[in-house]
Amino acid sequence: MRVAELIAPLTFRITDIPIENPGPGEVQVRIEAVGVCGSDLHAYSEGAVGSTPNVYPMVLGHEPAGRIVKTGAGVSGLAAADRGMLEPALYCYHCEFCLSGHHNVCTNLRFLSNPHHPGFFRELVNLPVANFRPIPTSMSFDEATLAEPLAIALHSLRLVSICPDETVVVIGAGPIGLLTIAALRAAKAGRIWAVEPQAHRRELARRIGADVVIEPEEAAEEILSETGQRGVDCAIDCAAGEHTTGQAVQLTRSAGRVALTGIHSIPLVSLDGSAMRRKELTIFNVRRSNHETQEALDLLHAHAEWFAPLLTHTREIERIDEAFAIASQYRDGVGKMIVRP
Repeated sequence: MRVAELIAPLTFRITDIPIENPGPGEVQVRIEAVGVCGSDLHAYSEGAVGSTPNVYPMVLGHEPAGRIVKTGAGVSGLAAADRGMLEPALYCYHCEFCLSGHHNVCTNLRFLSNPHHPGFFRELVNLPVANFRPIPTSMSFDEATLAEPLAIALHSLRLVSICPDETVVVIGAGPIGLLTIAALRAAKAGRIWAVEPQAHRRELARRIGADVVIEPEEAAEEILSETGQRGVDCAIDCAAGEHTTGQAVQLTRSAGRVALTGIHSIPLVSLDGSAMRRKELTIFNVRRSNHETQEALDLLHAHAEWFAPLLTHTREIERIDEAFAIASQYRDGVGKMIVRP
C-alpha cells in the first residue's frame, strides 16, 4: 500500500509498504479522506508538536474516514463496504486515568500520527473494531473527517461549561476555531466574537456562525467597549500564538473561564499572573477529546450546511507536499485541507 512519510521538515516521500490481514477484533479500512490538522502542520513546519519532537520517518494524519475492506475473526455487526470515521486514539482502559474517565490523558495512550505510531496518510489501516464509527449514507467522507476535530471543540465547551446566552470570544479562526464557533452555535451561546488576522478566515467564521469577526488589533477595544468593560464570559484560544493566550486573559470577565485549545509552538508561555489572580480566572487546558465523537457525528449529520463552508480544498496523496504548503501558509483561501490516500 502507498504511504506518505514525513522524512524531514517540509518533506514527504511516497513509499510502498505491506500490510497484514486484520487480526481478531480488527477491521481493515481503505482510507478515503484525511483532514490536515493544525498539529500535523506543527510537525511538518517545526519538527515537533509542542515539546514532542518528530522521529523520522513518521506518518501523520489523524482525521480519517474510509470504508471497510476486510474484517478479522470475532468481528460482528460490520462488513466489507461499510463506511465510517476512524478514532485515532488507542486507550489502555486500565490505568488510573482511564478508570476515572479521563481517557484522553491515558498513561499508555497510543495516538496514531505521533512518533512510533503511524497515522492515516496511507491507503489501508488495521484498527480495533471499537475505533470504527459508522457514518450515515448521506454523509460524505470529507464531512466525516471533521468528526475528530469537532469532538475536540465539543470537549472544550464541556470543560468550560458553556451555558446558553453566554458571551464568548474565539481567538483564531483556523479549522479548530471554526469548528468551535459551530459548537458554540449548537450550544446556543449568546454573542460570539471571532478574532482572526486572515481575511478569508474571518469570512469563514462569519459564514459558520460568528456574530462579529474582527482583527486582533481591534479586539480589546471593541469587545471591552461592547461589554461595558466587563469582558466575555469565556475566551477560547484556538490560535496559541505568541500573544493570543494573554489576549484571552485580557478579554475575559472577572470569575470567567479561559480554554486553551490550540497547541503552542513553545513550551513556556507568558501570562499576566496579576490579571488572572485579580479576576480569579479559571484556565482550562484542552487535551484532544474524551468520547465526544458520536456527539460530533450527530451534529455534523444534523447541520451539514453549517460545516460545508469549511471544506474548501482536496489533494490526492501524490500531491501531499502541495497540500501541506497551502495549508501551512494559509494560501488560496484554504479552510480545511483534505488529503485522499
